[in-house]
Amino acid sequence: MTAPIDPRQANRLLDTLKSRIETLPAKLKTAAKYVIDAPGDFGLDPIRVTAAKAGVSPNTLTRLAEAFGYSGFESFRAPFRAALVTAREADLGADWLDQLAAGSQTGVLQAKAARNALNITARSLRLMTAERVEAIIAAMTSARHCYVTASRSSHALAYYFHYVGRMALPSLELVPRHMGDAADDLLDIGPEDCLFVITFAPYSTSTIRALRMAGDAGATIVLLSDSDTIAPGVHADHQVLFSTQSPHSFGCLSGAMVTLECLLSHLIDAGGTAAQARIERYEAMRQDSGAYWSGRQLPRTSSRT
Repeated sequence: MTAPIDPRQANRLLDTLKSRIETLPAKLKTAAKYVIDAPGDFGLDPIRVTAAKAGVSPNTLTRLAEAFGYSGFESFRAPFRAALVTAREADLGADWLDQLAAGSQTGVLQAKAARNALNITARSLRLMTAERVEAIIAAMTSARHCYVTASRSSHALAYYFHYVGRMALPSLELVPRHMGDAADDLLDIGPEDCLFVITFAPYSTSTIRALRMAGDAGATIVLLSDSDTIAPGVHADHQVLFSTQSPHSFGCLSGAMVTLECLLSHLIDAGGTAAQARIERYEAMRQDSGAYWSGRQLPRTSSRT
């Protein structure tokens, strides 16, 4: 079975082409420039059409693919095809949901879960107005320290948001830093700081304590939650609501996740060239340290002795 292709791979490949194009032989440089200038057409057209448009031979396109570690033209073009399919998903309609629901019991449940996820993500994104986003990004980027906290099941969301966000905003800190209480790391929070909180019902006691502590200290509070009424004595300067409606017994976090993804896009954009340079340094460090599996790091060994 062929593994799915990450649509982001196309953007990474374009960045690699741009960084190495000047080192390529003349014909490969011409082919690489066509891919950079017309990634959409490159993702759709067969090799002979692409070669004609680029003004090179099909063999040149194959050599270009091999120069960047691909087995041939099709595998080189695959990331661009995947990016096109993902970008056009919204135009394909929802007939597939009806087909699922008309099938087996598994299909009925899958359709129900899928519809719920689509509905709550749309609802959550609709509540995320441009004015709210602008105010939140301004509060986060102007803060001395921007602390991110969440408890229990929402902690995974906070961890991911911090993991990506810190590359664009170095002042972002995840609390608690260790297996303690968020309040342990907020002793010095003050008016120049910001507390970014993710929570949904039932609300964690430690999260409520952190919210009250930040409020008493005069810090700016950004709250992502399923309700604008969390607990007595809790007030937020900026709030974005997300839906947690679910077909099962636990809150569905699809809405929270897309909200965070949008905020990350804005944080990276607000960080400008400095954020892009920092992200590139992070990626280079991970590549150099072997953090990402390349398939060429270790020889395949048998489990038999």
